[in-house]
Amino acid sequence: MNIIVVSQRLSGPRTFNLADRRVWLPLGAIAGGALLVVLGLGTALGAWLGRMPLVHQVQAMENTQAAQEAELAALREGTGAHMNGLALRLGELQAQTMRLNALGKRLVQMANLQDGEFNFDQVPALGGPDTGADAPALEIPGFDDALDAVGQRLADQRQQLSVLEQLLLNRKLKDRQEPAGRPVKSGWLSSTYGTRIDPFNGTRAFHSGMDFAGREGTDVLAVADGVVTWAGDRYGYGKMVEIDHGNGYSTRYAHNEDLTVHVGDRVHKGQVISHMGDTGRATAPNLHFEVLKDGKTVNPYKFVKKMD
Repeated sequence: MNIIVVSQRLSGPRTFNLADRRVWLPLGAIAGGALLVVLGLGTALGAWLGRMPLVHQVQAMENTQAAQEAELAALREGTGAHMNGLALRLGELQAQTMRLNALGKRLVQMANLQDGEFNFDQVPALGGPDTGADAPALEIPGFDDALDAVGQRLADQRQQLSVLEQLLLNRKLKDRQEPAGRPVKSGWLSSTYGTRIDPFNGTRAFHSGMDFAGREGTDVLAVADGVVTWAGDRYGYGKMVEIDHGNGYSTRYAHNEDLTVHVGDRVHKGQVISHMGDTGRATAPNLHFEVLKDGKTVNPYKFVKKMD
């Protein structure tokens, strides 16, 4: 069998006889080389095609990891913000507790409760059997709700205690404004309120107050808080102090030796306002004490007895 090869590089066609063994060697080499090239390309292509799913898996894993890291960062950020919020709420509750403790102590003192009956410096005493051993622990949302509930209870208690404090203050103010107690530190009752025999003319006359006899210079005390509306000489009363206590009450302290207050002075219950004497219409050192309600004298006895 002959193979004719025609090429421009050749001067003419060349003929190869396949029966000639000298032609087989070059042809075999050419065929083998072509086969090796084909095999190499196939192997490289197969390897490249085989790596394609692995690359996709790696990329998918990297994407998943990036998403998880982003989620974790967001969770940390959210947790940090939530913890900051809880810290603020805790601070608010602590401040409210401190205010309640201070208010409670004031109320204990105002109400004259026994020491130790209400001790706001100690944790409240609690007790009882354990019935929540199997109860689930509070989660963050539940903890928030619990904090809100505690805060609301504290606010309600503060409001109630504030109202109670105002009531006690009003009651205390009223008690200090209403005449009560003896107007002298020492002395004895020498004349009562009402009709009596006048010590100067011996006739029956109305006595508008109570007389307390004692040593000259004995301290005379205000029987309630108030404002001085008179401090000086007055006909029949001698040197006199008159105090307006509000709520329609006023008191008069007459026959004093000297006065220690002036008109417009603010005086407090138990304050020394003068000293006992015998000025004015008096037979000896004594204090003439009057209580007036809405401008009319009333029997001072019930007010004096309030402190006995």
